[in-house]
This record gives sequence, C-alpha cells and structure tokens, in this order.
Amino acid sequence: MGRKNSNKKKIKERSSSGRVVKGVIDITRSGMGFVTVEGMEADIMVRPQDFNTALHGDTVKVAVKDTDGRGRRLQGVIREVLNRKRTEFIGNLQMNKGFAFFISESDKPMPDIFIPLYAIGKAKDGDRVVVKLLEWDNEGDKRPVGEVITILDAENTNDAAMKEILLDGGFPLQFSEEALEVAARIPDIIGEDEIKKRKDIRGIFTITIDPVDAKDFDDAISFRKLKNGYFEIGIHIADVSHYLEPETPLDKEAYGRATSVYLPDRVNPMLPEHISNVLCSLRPNEDKLTFSAIFQLNAKGEVKQYWLGKTVIHSDHRFTYEEVQEIIEAKAGLHAEEVLTLNDIAQKLRKKRFNNGAINFSSQEVRFRLDEKGDPIGIMIKESKEAHQLIEEYMLLANRTVAENISKLKINGKPLPFPYRTHDDPDEEKLIPFAAFAKKFGHTFDTSSPEAIATSFNQLLKDVNGKPEQHVLEQLGIRTMAKAKYTTENVGHYGLGFEHYCHFTSPIRRYPDVQVHRILFDVLNNTIQPDKKMEEKCKHTSERERAAMQAERDSNKYKQVQYMRNYMGEEFDGVISGVASFGFWVETVDHKCEGLVSINSLLEYDEFRHVEAEYCLLGHRSAKTFRMGDKVRIKVVGANLGKRQLDYEWVVSGEFAEEKSTRQKGKKRK
Repeated sequence: MGRKNSNKKKIKERSSSGRVVKGVIDITRSGMGFVTVEGMEADIMVRPQDFNTALHGDTVKVAVKDTDGRGRRLQGVIREVLNRKRTEFIGNLQMNKGFAFFISESDKPMPDIFIPLYAIGKAKDGDRVVVKLLEWDNEGDKRPVGEVITILDAENTNDAAMKEILLDGGFPLQFSEEALEVAARIPDIIGEDEIKKRKDIRGIFTITIDPVDAKDFDDAISFRKLKNGYFEIGIHIADVSHYLEPETPLDKEAYGRATSVYLPDRVNPMLPEHISNVLCSLRPNEDKLTFSAIFQLNAKGEVKQYWLGKTVIHSDHRFTYEEVQEIIEAKAGLHAEEVLTLNDIAQKLRKKRFNNGAINFSSQEVRFRLDEKGDPIGIMIKESKEAHQLIEEYMLLANRTVAENISKLKINGKPLPFPYRTHDDPDEEKLIPFAAFAKKFGHTFDTSSPEAIATSFNQLLKDVNGKPEQHVLEQLGIRTMAKAKYTTENVGHYGLGFEHYCHFTSPIRRYPDVQVHRILFDVLNNTIQPDKKMEEKCKHTSERERAAMQAERDSNKYKQVQYMRNYMGEEFDGVISGVASFGFWVETVDHKCEGLVSINSLLEYDEFRHVEAEYCLLGHRSAKTFRMGDKVRIKVVGANLGKRQLDYEWVVSGEFAEEKSTRQKGKKRK
C-alpha cells in the first residue's frame, strides 16, 4: 500500500507545477516522448518515467513545466491517457510457469505485456501473435495486461505485414464482443410498419453499378421517364443510420474507426460484415431500406425539382463498371436505353461542373493481381471511364444537394453544426513556384483569383495531355492543392467547384456520411438538436481518414517491393517522380513502382545539388540535370520489405556512359 500511495504522490508532485494541455505523444526510438499540442509552436518533452502508461500516438493530457531547467524547452508530465491510438500489437510470446509475457516488435519502446494463462488460448512459447491490451494501472508499477487474439502463421509474412500496417494506423483488427453482440441483435426482416413510414419505390427500375469484386453495394440509381417530359433519377443510399443506433458499443466503435481501410488484399471494415455486406448492401432482387435524393431533370441535365427522404427500394440488376462501359461503347445491351440516358445526363452534369470551375485532374489507380497467398503476380492500371463517371456525377449531385439544403438552416441565428466536406483554395506559397515552373514549358498561369486559377489549371491540363511534361505538371499541380477535410466551417469545395458539399453517399464505409444521414433525418422531421461537439468529431474523422490513406499507401508500397524483388538487377524505363537533396525518386513506366536513386550513387559522375525552384538535381561540373518528369533508365538494386523501400540505380547514358567506359578500361590496364 505504501508504494502505491508513494507513486501516486510522485505523479501529483511532478505535475502540479504547470497548466494542463491536450496533445498527441510521439515516442522516439531512443525512448524520449514529445507531445504536440494544436496551437502551440513548440512540442513538450516528456521523459520515460513521466509517461504514466502513455504509448506512441496516444492522445494525452500533459501538465507543462516551464522549461527543462536551462530555459530552453518545455517539459511535461503525462497526467492522463485520453485515447489510445492502438490497443493491439504484433510480437512474440514468452511462456513462464503460470503466465506469459508478450514482447512487441514495434520500433517504438513499450513495456512487455503480462498475459495470464487463461488469456493465451492455443498459443505456444515463441509464437508470433497479436495481443490486445486490456488494462494498465500505473499505480504500484503494475505491468500492462493483455490477451492473445490471433496466432500468426510464421510462413505468411504478407498477412503479418498487412496487419501491422493496420495496427500502426490505429485500426483494430477485430470488433469487440460488445459491438458484435449489438450487430447480432439487429433484425434481418423489414417490417411492414417501417415500410409504411417511407416512400415506396420498389416498382421503379433500379440498378447498382460497382467494381466486380465489391460486396457492399451502398448506392443504387433508379430511373423513369415522367409524363411531363422530365427524367426522374433517384440516388438511393443504404440507410445505415436506421440500423446503427447512436451511442451503442457498435456506434462508438464505428466512430472510433471512422472509415473502412482498403488494402490490396483485404478490407478492414468500419462496420461488421453482417451489416455492411448483408443488411445494408443493396443486393439485387431484395427489398432494402435507403435514404434517397430523387431528382427531376430535363434532357440538358438541369434540375427542376428534388425530394430528400427515406425510401424502400428493390434493385432490378447488379452491373459491374465493365458491363456498363461495354453498353456505353456498343450503345446496346441489357437495359441499354436506361443506361445510355443516365450516362448522357451524367456527362452533361460533368461538363457543366468543369465549366463552373471544377478542376479536371486525371486519375490512374494501380491495382495488384494477387495469388492465393496475397503475393503480387501482376499490376493493372485502372482508369476512370464513362461508367465510373456516371456513378460519380450522380453521387456528387446528391452530396451537393444535401449540403445546400442544410446550409440554409439557422438555429438561434447560427448555422447548424454539420460535417461539411471542404477543400480550400490552393496554397499560394506552393502555387507561385509551380506557375513559374509551368511557364518554362510555355504554359501561362493566371493567379489573380481562385476562379482564374481553376481556369488556368484546366487549360494547362488540356494543353499538356499527351506531352512529355504531362506527368510532372499534373503531379506538381495536385501538390499545390489544400487537403480536403471535414469541418463545420462551410468554405465550399474548391476542387469540385461547389459552394456547398458534404458526404452523404457512402455510410457503410465512412462515418461522416452516417452523421449527415442522422442530421438530415432530424431536419426533415423538425427534431434537430445541434451537436456542440461536431467540430471536434470532424477533426477526429479527418484524422482517421488521413491514417487510412497512409495505411493504403504503406500497403501499396509493400506490394511494390514484393513485386519488384522478382526483378533484382534488371533495367526499366522510368519517370522521375520526385526530387530531394539526397536523391530522386523514379516511377517505372511498366509497373508504376517507385524507388529512390540515392545521390551517393551519382558521386562517381559528378557532384549534384538540389535546386528546389527547378525541381531538379544539378551537376556541378557537367550541368547535367535530373528534373521531375524526366525519363530515365534505372536498374533495381535493392528491395527492403521491412522498410518498404525500393532502391534504384541510374543507368548511365551519353557522355557519362563514355566516361564510365573509359575509366573502366583504365582500371583494367592498371
């Protein structure tokens, strides 16, 4: 008892000297912690003895001391862990008599986790496992306690790598028993009482269009011609909010995840599969509950009127994007008349959007062809075609309309707190050097106003299409853009050219869409209660979205390294995709796999310096440049799966090749 009280007293004494702030702790490999606090320029240093159970990435309360005693840096003591970034870890089990210890593989220092025998399951000494942290009471120097939730296959390194990427992003691998219990209690049958509360459109022609391997169909399109000559087009979204009751363990877990995460060989879902793939999936020939935006449009794509509300639908057919694209190109096929009319109106909506200031960045998606073990055996480049654009334009129309509808509301003279999806104007600091760089290729850029910038971007993208500089200017142009986010501050969406925008159309995989559904339903029923914590929730969902994107990038990088290991020592054509003081990155033309050419590997040819404004490395003697967008030949010389890193070497050409040949002959003569 004496030790407990003494420990508690020490924490209190250490933390009593300063104000308490909230931030996120970053623990370095050396073991020192640094807490970053929004609005504070300097981070707060925390020594390991003052972590108070905090782990890397946790959101914490920290009591701030003035300095480190020498007047240089703020120091602090963790007072409380508010939210754990992750509670599941990969590592090895060490068995002892009557208990076991888990030793994490993380490169961030953390204590061993005590595992009682009843929590080991079928794991054995030395097994590689996933352990969940259950409790950790710092009083009395108690160790953290956990349980084994998965035994990893020692031979399946890919599976462990994907799981580690998810865990590192703070995404749990399993749903809690409490959440699964809530999901299991949701009835599968739609009652007649519920149908009577909704607009019944089961008799109207309705289809879904999704990727060939999709399981969760969260949107459907209905279509019919009206007697007044207009077309009625309905955008029907799975009514997740009907099943997901607020503040249940399931809802809290969905909010914590905030998004599904899509890796090359798996999906880590926001909601259990029974909800996402069964209850809420708009499968053909089944009655489904939906939240809908139904429009009357003329042949020019002009909206004459719309209706928002809850519906019940019955999808007539499930199309893949490839099937719809075939119908569009052949102008024939199953339900061709409806599909072609839908596409014609979608293309008019698209053209109007770009005329109104939306920016037409092209997008290519790299997908891996995998074998049964999840190893990449091929790479496919997926491009946006008219079938994809058809769905995209109707989703954009629904999202924009819902946001416009909500934006008109005031509660006590103030805007209703609502999770808008916003995208700010381009960053001026990035835009000015970009415009100067584009000018070198003969492309003028008007930066006088946001509208002029958008017009210039679209003209540039049109002009560079098919030219050597297309790739570099597209990539650099995207980098000048602000990042889209969720916020209650309705500043519009610059990239789409919309004054009002939100996410309404994917509640199976995005929590903000669930929030939008709930608010819209309350607005339509005049039962709205403003959520004072909405901005805080927007920050959380934006952060989780960024974490998911990073996990997706990391997993793609892992697959690239896996794939290119098969080509060690081989040469490929590539394009320089980035430049830094320590080298340049090259993306192979055939595989879209990016690797680094280190500046050290260029020293035998010349000394190169980084010219930031020119996006290039410049040779001191030769004036040779390696500029972003240049085509180069590279050799694959390194593929490190652990670091997810590819190393390339520049394959010399021209005068450099002659010099190298001369040097080699000279060495042989010696």
